Amino acid sequence: MSINSKHFLNTPETLVVDQLEGLANLNPKLSVDKQNKILHVAKPDKSKVAIICGGGSGHEPAHAGYVAAVAGTVFASPNSSQVRRGIDLVDNDKGTLIIVKNYTGDVLNFGLAKEQYAALRPDKADHVKFITVGDDVAVTRSQGKIVGRRGLAGTVLVYKIAGALAQGGSSLNEIYDIEIGMGIHNESGVKRVSPAPPLSELLPQLLDLLTSTSDPERSYVVLLVNNLGGVSELEMAAIRGLTALRVLSGSYMTSLNMPGFSITLLLLPAAGEKDAPSKETILSALDAKADVPGWKWSSAAPAPQQVAFTPAAATQAQKPTGSPIKASDPAGFVAGIKRACEALIAAEPKITEMDIIAGDGDCGLTLKAGAEGVLQKISEKAITGDNIVQSVIAIAQVAEEAMGGTSGALYSIFFSGLARGVQSSSGTATPEDWARALTFALKNLYTYTRARPPSRTLVDPLDAFVSPLSSSTDFPTAVKSAAAAAEKTKDLAAKAGRAAYVEGDRLKEEKIPDPGAWGVKTVLEALFQ
Repeated sequence: MSINSKHFLNTPETLVVDQLEGLANLNPKLSVDKQNKILHVAKPDKSKVAIICGGGSGHEPAHAGYVAAVAGTVFASPNSSQVRRGIDLVDNDKGTLIIVKNYTGDVLNFGLAKEQYAALRPDKADHVKFITVGDDVAVTRSQGKIVGRRGLAGTVLVYKIAGALAQGGSSLNEIYDIEIGMGIHNESGVKRVSPAPPLSELLPQLLDLLTSTSDPERSYVVLLVNNLGGVSELEMAAIRGLTALRVLSGSYMTSLNMPGFSITLLLLPAAGEKDAPSKETILSALDAKADVPGWKWSSAAPAPQQVAFTPAAATQAQKPTGSPIKASDPAGFVAGIKRACEALIAAEPKITEMDIIAGDGDCGLTLKAGAEGVLQKISEKAITGDNIVQSVIAIAQVAEEAMGGTSGALYSIFFSGLARGVQSSSGTATPEDWARALTFALKNLYTYTRARPPSRTLVDPLDAFVSPLSSSTDFPTAVKSAAAAAEKTKDLAAKAGRAAYVEGDRLKEEKIPDPGAWGVKTVLEALFQ
């Protein structure tokens, strides 16, 4: 063991796995998939809904201290292959609820894994649901329109409530319906205060951000003080007309080398509030005993049952079930995909030039890598017109593996949704089938990104192409709409992606279209020429 930058560890490379194994050794009910960095119950109760979460390491006891968890490296999201394995490990007929904090990497990788699971197992597509938690009041509503509010310690309350409901026998839909400052990576908060004021001055400021409301009636809350031992300033809640019905204090979600604390308020539903669970339901879920290492609430936990440690097997590739669905013109289907790939490769220098000004310069090469990967799949006969579902899934996998990053995840989620959408076809896919599938795929993509046109992103031409198809099969006209939308990004200020950090006036002056949008335009024009 060595002391590295004031941390005790064996080696940095094995730190995450060592931590998971240590947790399992202390809690015999747990098991570890070391290859995929997953901690889970060794013998789960298949009659109950499963809860799975995860994210970057370095926030212990989150996330493995509460529910089944897929761990990334320190402050980095796990990849979608790891998450898919996690879903498989907890899979059961009652369903699985995925809960993630609202960070782009977590949302895209966990979301992509969910969509791949649904595409590969259409008979169980509705058995996995996805919830994103964003509880950071340091991100204002206007700032959060695209990226949303960050997920902080409030996520732990969501774990607890969902877990208690699952343990009590609630259905997946019932749990899903109920669950609807400073970041945990040392990002900037809503403002800086220097020198640091005493708690008697700081707590009122924090509570003001959390509770500012014009509601004249008293509100009931659950108060969680994360990583702070003393709660002597709780009377600040009374000043705001609040009554804290439950108070938690301790280390629930931490961060390496970050001295500080966060305050989380869970606003309980008011009596008679429409379409909301009762206050008593939420409190009962929080009060329920939980035999997990991370939850600090009741000292009367049952003794753990001894279960033999059995490492999980490696993830196995799966193919979608059902009879193959063919393209109406199998040769034309493959030819169109080849044209689109070749057009992207040819457009790489132009897209790269755009992205050097509007982004970080890698968009053209990223799209080229994806196109080359798809052409390789065509040469291997993994993409054919005789099985369009498997072919579209293959394209989704190329996007994930060859492109990577945010754009690769977005493309992969879209194509995974497209594969799911076209599975409802019978025998041969018609233009109407493709139109419905594209509409489904776009709606599905919007689950994982807040970007909406006009946003100066690839969503602009994609939406312009798909939206008319909800009531028409006029693909040529839809392509023209997409091309026009890509052109219009020249005059738009960026709201998301790397371009959001580039000086807006410069982009408008030089009339630089969004590189990602231009890539979508290039694909569609070649595909339907």
